[in-house]
Amino acid sequence: MLLLVAVCVSSAAAQEVVPLVKEDVSPEVKADSVVKKESFFKRLGRYLTSTDEADPRAISKFSIIGGPHYDTEKKFGLGLVGTSQFRLRGCDELMQPSNVSMSVDVSFRGFVSVGVKGNIFFPDDSKRLLVDADFKYSPTYYWGMGYDNGDNDANETKMKKTSTMLRADFMWRLAPHLYLGPMLEWQSAHTQPLERPELLEGQRMTVYNIGVGFTLDYDTRNYVTAPTRGVYLHYSQLFNPKFCNKYYYTMTDLRACGFIGAWRGGVIAGEVQAQFNFGKPSWAAMAQLGSSNSMRGYYPGRYRDKHMVTAQVELRQTIYGPVGAVVWGGAGTVFHNSDTFCNKVLPNFGIGLRWSFRPHVNIRLDYGFGKSRQNGFMFAINEAF
Repeated sequence: MLLLVAVCVSSAAAQEVVPLVKEDVSPEVKADSVVKKESFFKRLGRYLTSTDEADPRAISKFSIIGGPHYDTEKKFGLGLVGTSQFRLRGCDELMQPSNVSMSVDVSFRGFVSVGVKGNIFFPDDSKRLLVDADFKYSPTYYWGMGYDNGDNDANETKMKKTSTMLRADFMWRLAPHLYLGPMLEWQSAHTQPLERPELLEGQRMTVYNIGVGFTLDYDTRNYVTAPTRGVYLHYSQLFNPKFCNKYYYTMTDLRACGFIGAWRGGVIAGEVQAQFNFGKPSWAAMAQLGSSNSMRGYYPGRYRDKHMVTAQVELRQTIYGPVGAVVWGGAGTVFHNSDTFCNKVLPNFGIGLRWSFRPHVNIRLDYGFGKSRQNGFMFAINEAF
């Protein structure tokens, strides 16, 4: 993380322009006007603790940050993140700005990822467009489907996976804070032959899904990217029909989040999430436990099944200026049917650092812990939820 910030500090220092003074100045004045050069650590401290207040009249603002990083799945790598905050023409200055983030990530173990996420708010917040797209090549591991397979260390097998995902939600406001609209999604995944092909349970190595559905949101959060108050209730229903999908299924996604200002600089945030797949989801489309947003610290996709339920509570605390810290605790499980629900619950807890390098846009570094010494680093932009 310090290396990442160092790249930003060096870039900022390189862009400083020193004005040239042409008029004659006496030696005494010259001696008095010499400014001592700041050390690297002073520049680093000033950069970390300086604030960057947004001008509400600004039409747009674009920032780029990049540098080396490390996490459990990708190991050491180089990442570049660009984030843009803007308001569409006709949007009120009091509205939260729209935001789009773009990321490119390459790791030394061969991981490649390119992604775009955006929340576009229309004038008077009458409509919302949410977009999410990413392409990944992942030298990863696979344990099979079902809780028991994921919990068996002997099932660990190497997988080289290529995946693509495109999703768009367009919603109209039906009432204050209530939004409804259609959703489109396309996913594809391909794996090279596994050392243990029986873990795919006869499914194809190349799978794809084309889905349509709808989203219903109730949202009173003050900011989508880093909320400090409000609630967020989400319900989406996705249909992957048989006539255009080899692995056809329906997916129900539910989320309930709440945010409360506890004391000065402190926010208590909570989330409960559930995903239910009915039908024949493929190995790539099943509910997967472990990500940079939920059950942090578990290897992504180690535990996968038709259904998943997770919950987490997080305390977010500003320490000094834009620098903050978090602690969280939670639990979750995957299961095949209602008979196995709650039989095998996985614990989760962790700590993290935050740096608000733009208003309401946080760089976060988390370290999560789970069952049987499962743990790991995560580096991401914006809050986990």
